[in-house]
Amino acid sequence: MRFLPALTRAAALTVAAVIGAATLTACGGDDAAGAADNPYDLLQPGVLRAGTLTDAPPNVYLKDGKFTGFDNDLLVAAAAKIGLKVEFVGTDFSALLSQVANRKFDVGSSSITITEARKKTVDFGNGYDFGYFGLDVPAGSPITGFDQLKGKRVVVVQGTVQDDYATREGLDPVRVPDYNGAINQLKAGTADAWIAPAEIGDTSAAESNGKIKVAAKELSPAPTAYAFAKDNDKLREALDKALDEVIADGTWSRLQAQYYPGRPVPADFKPGSGTVAVPAAPTASASATS
Repeated sequence: MRFLPALTRAAALTVAAVIGAATLTACGGDDAAGAADNPYDLLQPGVLRAGTLTDAPPNVYLKDGKFTGFDNDLLVAAAAKIGLKVEFVGTDFSALLSQVANRKFDVGSSSITITEARKKTVDFGNGYDFGYFGLDVPAGSPITGFDQLKGKRVVVVQGTVQDDYATREGLDPVRVPDYNGAINQLKAGTADAWIAPAEIGDTSAAESNGKIKVAAKELSPAPTAYAFAKDNDKLREALDKALDEVIADGTWSRLQAQYYPGRPVPADFKPGSGTVAVPAAPTASASATS
């Protein structure tokens, strides 16, 4: 066996050390470059993949092949503030929060009311909207209030706060996976009432050709917000900041007037962080041309 002179062995070790350090630096450089290209740890750099619904106007819905509605349009505006495009994907509400938690989606956009139970699965951004519970019934129904639902066949969308409400009130609700399922039960007369997000209930009644009417409304107990996986604080914080920007620049007020014309904002509701001034909503004539 041949042995290298001591000096030669030392030189070889030095070269090996330099190569090793260079390799580690290169790997670290790749990681750093990757983080710079994708600072919010998105499924696809530069693209915010959002889980949403197809059938819940005016909040979130599909129209002419495009996802739209108040929640989705607001998300597009906020995402643009941080240089992101939004890719919407339709899903069922009953699966949405678990899909966000498992990182199938970067964010959930579906007029999601913040609850303590849901906080165990996902994190929420700042609240961006308020809402009411609506009580839709078939045309001709004698039901006029929430206090008349005991013993009735009441339908709800599974996993919603309306589902929580019906269960808490001991109504033993019939659960369906989506809003179309609830609407179809009312139209067919197989349900006595549907507890719905009021705005969605209003739209459904208006589009039912007289088969459904709104019997009552009451204020929902908590704001709605976008949902995030629990390990993605950077994205949540960035979108919270962007949300404040679209509130301050009037986008939030414009979309409110566009999708909920004439709906008053409760005096104690402050969208976003609550620290920015909310411009007045445009007039009806102005919003109609926007």
